[in-house]
Amino acid sequence: MTEEEVSISVLTLNCWGIPYVSRDRKARMAAIAEKFSKESYDVICLQEVWSIDDFKMIKAKTQEQLPYSHYFYSGVVGSGICILTRFPIKDVMFHKWPLNGYVHKLHHGDWFGGKGVALCRLQIQDMDVNVYVVHLHAEYNRDNDEYAAHRVLQAFDTAQFVRLTCDGADSAILLGDLNTEPNDLAYKIICGVTGLLDACSNTSSTNLGTHECANNSYTTSKSANACPEGKRIDYILYHGTKNIEVKATSFKHPFPNRVPGKNFSYSDHEAIVATFRFSAGSTPSANMDVRDSLKEGISICETALKSVSWQRYWYLLFSGMLIVPLVWSMGLDCSVTSADATIGLNVGRVCLSAVLCYALFMSSIWNSVEKNALRAGCSGMEIYLTSFNLNLYAK
Repeated sequence: MTEEEVSISVLTLNCWGIPYVSRDRKARMAAIAEKFSKESYDVICLQEVWSIDDFKMIKAKTQEQLPYSHYFYSGVVGSGICILTRFPIKDVMFHKWPLNGYVHKLHHGDWFGGKGVALCRLQIQDMDVNVYVVHLHAEYNRDNDEYAAHRVLQAFDTAQFVRLTCDGADSAILLGDLNTEPNDLAYKIICGVTGLLDACSNTSSTNLGTHECANNSYTTSKSANACPEGKRIDYILYHGTKNIEVKATSFKHPFPNRVPGKNFSYSDHEAIVATFRFSAGSTPSANMDVRDSLKEGISICETALKSVSWQRYWYLLFSGMLIVPLVWSMGLDCSVTSADATIGLNVGRVCLSAVLCYALFMSSIWNSVEKNALRAGCSGMEIYLTSFNLNLYAK
């Protein structure tokens, strides 16, 4: 790298862009594109852009300022993740997580997005900078979190992906909606395994909330009263190398509380932007003892494995119970004479057969997929923990 310092601004925003579901989506997406076209951000990473038409609209609107862009296709409806930048994109890669929620939880829908961690390697002057964009599984119920194991494994998978792909890069920046707060396990695993620094914690900024903030038009009064500053679940994390010093010089909310001339916000999340200064030197990594976090993560996954085993048992039992009325209905064919009764009987059989197929699928294929993903995650964390201990003792 040359002796001249380089400064860039990076922004991340969860756009809440679910077609037919998210309120004011089209107007908000147009406002987001308009905002980007008038500002001078260098790298923009977005999540929940679930409509490819929305991405194309934002891309067209910002083409002059941000000539390079990429949308990461995945799953049934797309990953929702995209990047727009004024720097050339040298390489892209998307790593899909093995655990992504449940296919039958249609009201949650995380599985259909095929979520994972996206990587763009950018050419910034004579530096190669890896930009990672993530959107971890949502936490729908903090008191009874059925996706705790999924999010822990996604966090560890992301951390390993970053750690193993940033060789040869001059810097790494991770942005996105982690759906986890700074004291939560997933955050500790990502920062502990990768050594990434938090741009918010390493500037003079306060602990800025990014979701359920009181000044956001989509925040309920209950959430606003409980925590007016909101929860910080969106992040910009970074580190340099022994030859490149990276310093976060600013961190803030760049958007106003409302779209100009409207009574709604740009999203149910707040955008965050950080400015980084690159110079010759070295950047210290986060010095975090991740052993306790990994042990807790392994414990959560082992508990989830037991739960999955019990679920298989109950699904098989339920399947056996469904077979009884199906077999019994076959004996009714001879005694049923009216057309309406015959139609009703056949409709009932179809419904029972559909439920039976679902129960058998959940007890066999889906159960095996979830078990193997949990076992793989536990094994990976155990190997890393063993290696971490060996390195610690060697010192």
